[in-house]
Amino acid sequence: MIDLRSDTLTQPTEGMRRAIAAAAVGDDCYREDPTVLALEEATAEILGKEAALYMPSGTMSNQVAIHTHTNPGDEIGVGESCHLYMCEGGGPAVLSGVACRELPSDGGMFTGAAIRAAVRPNQVNFPQMTLVCVENTTNQGGGRVWPLTQLKEIVDTCRELGVATHMDGARIWNSAAAGGTTEAEIAAGFDSLSVCFSKGLGAPVGSALAGSRAFIERATRFRRICGGGMRQAGIIAAGALYALQNHRDRLQEDHTNARALAAGLATIAGIEIDVHTVETNLVFFEVTTMPAPALEEKLAANDILISACSPASLRAVTSLMVNANDIRTVLAGIATTMA
Repeated sequence: MIDLRSDTLTQPTEGMRRAIAAAAVGDDCYREDPTVLALEEATAEILGKEAALYMPSGTMSNQVAIHTHTNPGDEIGVGESCHLYMCEGGGPAVLSGVACRELPSDGGMFTGAAIRAAVRPNQVNFPQMTLVCVENTTNQGGGRVWPLTQLKEIVDTCRELGVATHMDGARIWNSAAAGGTTEAEIAAGFDSLSVCFSKGLGAPVGSALAGSRAFIERATRFRRICGGGMRQAGIIAAGALYALQNHRDRLQEDHTNARALAAGLATIAGIEIDVHTVETNLVFFEVTTMPAPALEEKLAANDILISACSPASLRAVTSLMVNANDIRTVLAGIATTMA
């Protein structure tokens, strides 16, 4: 079985399993789990932030950040179809009582001008935008990487307007690898950011929220309210720490496989894809000769798993569970099925 549905489906490597088995643990609610503390310290250092807080999931990390930054009745600016708005169960409204305002975007990326146009006058009858959220890499935008200059524009604009900034950096590791930069440079100026260990890095569980020490102290309280207070969490944090230390350098391999997949898809009749938009490990393509769910079903019958994300489009995601030979097998299987 070749599984290209998501990079969240990876299995722990042997080295990771050994690290998990040997993990030193304590009660994290008492802040006494040494492995969790080591993971948080390493994460904050890599991201150039004062502190970090281990979370069970990226959804919790994003939603805790939103709650910590805002008050009920506020408005937050988000990119069109971003994950924290479209794929987290309406969390901003349910957990924080805030409304999301989608900003006009190109591949999930927007501009300082779009923020300025969206900020409402400071009148009692208008909700006030108090937070702007950036997703890097973009998910529905195709795994695109924000240019550093554009990120700086967002930060500078929000500071001028008195608006806080949060980055959903679930795949910031891919962004750094593709852009030839560091995670700290990408995160520079943002008040907070969420990062995920269970996607490209291949850990079984976990994300982290990073920011100033004061921000993380406030966030810790809401993590507890959400049920994120964990006990001997070092068992799972050990996998995340191993991934952080050992799997960042190999992400270029996933990007190479994604580009090879895109290039091969472009040669198959009945498939449309813009290969130039494939910057990291996400590959979106359209099918013109059959419904996308039908292609998904036919491929699954031949042990190739790809997700249909609309009646006409599919998404494939490369990860450490997929190698170059697998990509060739997938392309052959798609070509045969389409023919």
